[in-house]
Amino acid sequence: MVDTDVLIVGAGPTGLMLANQLARRRVRCAIVDRHTGPALQTRALGVQARTLEIYAKLGVADRALELGKRGTGANLWAEGRWMARVPLGDAGRHVSRYPYILILGQDDNERILGDRLADWGAAVRWNTELVGLEQNASHATAHLKSADGTTTALTAAWVAGCDGAHSTVRERCGVEFAGAPYEHVFYVADTEVTGTMVPDEVNVYLWRAGFHLFFPMRGTDHWRVVGIVPETLRERDDVTFESVLPSIRSEAGQGLAFRRCSWFSTYRIAHRSAGRFRVDRCFLLGDAAHVHSPVGAQGMNTGLQDAYNLAWKLALVTSGRASAALLDSYADERMPVAQQLLNTTDRAFKLVVSDSRWLGLLRTEVIARIGAFAMQFEATQRRAFRVVSQTGIAYRDSSLSQSLPAFPDEGPQAGDRFPWLKLKLRADGPVEDLFEELDDTRFTLLTFGHPSLGGGMSNLDIVDVHHVPYDPVNEAALNTAHIPRPSFYLLRPDGHVGLCGAVYGAAACERYFEDRLQIGGQA
Repeated sequence: MVDTDVLIVGAGPTGLMLANQLARRRVRCAIVDRHTGPALQTRALGVQARTLEIYAKLGVADRALELGKRGTGANLWAEGRWMARVPLGDAGRHVSRYPYILILGQDDNERILGDRLADWGAAVRWNTELVGLEQNASHATAHLKSADGTTTALTAAWVAGCDGAHSTVRERCGVEFAGAPYEHVFYVADTEVTGTMVPDEVNVYLWRAGFHLFFPMRGTDHWRVVGIVPETLRERDDVTFESVLPSIRSEAGQGLAFRRCSWFSTYRIAHRSAGRFRVDRCFLLGDAAHVHSPVGAQGMNTGLQDAYNLAWKLALVTSGRASAALLDSYADERMPVAQQLLNTTDRAFKLVVSDSRWLGLLRTEVIARIGAFAMQFEATQRRAFRVVSQTGIAYRDSSLSQSLPAFPDEGPQAGDRFPWLKLKLRADGPVEDLFEELDDTRFTLLTFGHPSLGGGMSNLDIVDVHHVPYDPVNEAALNTAHIPRPSFYLLRPDGHVGLCGAVYGAAACERYFEDRLQIGGQA
């Protein structure tokens, strides 16, 4: 007997995403945060295509698009010269329904997710701080301090630490947070400005001593500027927007005309990763598990995907449908993603901000020119989009990923996000967006080139079955995605392929549920 199935500590984007995903799956959860309310100002800006796909399933994508600004491309400048453009719209048009980066602040994301959480009858308990945490074999006990100083105990089957880089959950679990802060000081400014920037697109200005990023925001001439505080100002506590203006103009162009700056803030960042993402009944997600440089606008999106990965597994375990062993796959799948992202962004970041004269020359002359040349090719553009949009994240080495013998190597594999396709799902039916048809609270069985076989599984209460019929429209789409025929794909609730094979067999699916997912066991 526990007070709640899941206690979520931290009501930033990651915690709110987890709370929403659990609430819509009817999992009892409580979410607390030590702050007085949602964030009012933010540094996180980019919402990637994979996040928008998740938002669509949550029913908030349209609201996000209404509040945000679509960036259909990214432009690279070096020493004041335009060098290259990454055409996100063209590169991602066959990959996702959302082939762009949505410029939307963390504060707006929190507002959207908080409003959606209220639709499920749930709410954040603000001014509530975690001050103690113990675990035993059956539950965890959290000691929560309210604004008036009183402390209460709450028992939970599971605890999710979504409480940021200074996570109390991580500290109480004794988990190392290896890494170090970067020496540079950064600033963010909310401005009205005109200049050389390509309208409605991200503009990256590289120079020999750093970089400036210009993000288009909704409104006329509204740009969010991110950059490095000049070295001569790095140790000062009274840095203002006016004091960094000379460096902006000298590196991004004298043609810039700033009409006003409504908000300015300086900050430092670090690169760190938790040594473990799970300790018994506690999990670490988002910045509590990994923090890294802002290169590529990946941080907030990675935390949101942490939550999406864990939620469906917790739902199965708390409902008694699956063994608690299923939860081991959260860390197994998300730690490699976080580590690869940390390594990639760290290398890129050091190159971008290095004070070395040689690296400055390399950055603005060699790499800029190579990048400009590479981005002329469609294949390079597609690869870049898959990385930045996070649609290319896969769990091929996961214990939950299984390809049956003799399955072709070309095309989607176990662990991959299943491709976004437009198909006729019924004979003589209309062409439909497959992602819109998928119910992400259930598993989905897709068969191609098979007759309309019955499901034949005892788990059909949590599995939707689609036998995709032969049709010239379908054949063209399947050929483009390199999906073999005959074949079948069993998709997890998060849209990643769990099991795939050439010839469908109910027995193979049953074994997958029993052996890989531990469905049918006791929590």
